[in-house]
Amino acid sequence: MDLRGLTFFTDYFVICSGINKRQLHAIADEIDKQANILDIKEIGMEGHSNARWVLIDYGSVVVHLFDKDARTFYDLELLWGDAPRVPWQGEQLKLPKKFRQTR
Repeated sequence: MDLRGLTFFTDYFVICSGINKRQLHAIADEIDKQANILDIKEIGMEGHSNARWVLIDYGSVVVHLFDKDARTFYDLELLWGDAPRVPWQGEQLKLPKKFRQTR
């Protein structure tokens, strides 16, 4: 979700669901691993131990990982309904230029 112009604390939300605690841990760990490879450092991570809602803050991008019940309960898509959706491109998100690594 593109939040630029809608909030001061981040530019984008990435929202994802997992089916159980183990899968949410694996998704969070892989996101953090890939971000580190791209030299994108996390500001903070919350909820990893209980894994109902894991939040990973990278500053301009905040990642929300939910189990099914938490995603329905918090319904960020409705709460931030004015935010345009950023299309997912296959296996790779089209990141804004400032987040792309040049090689």
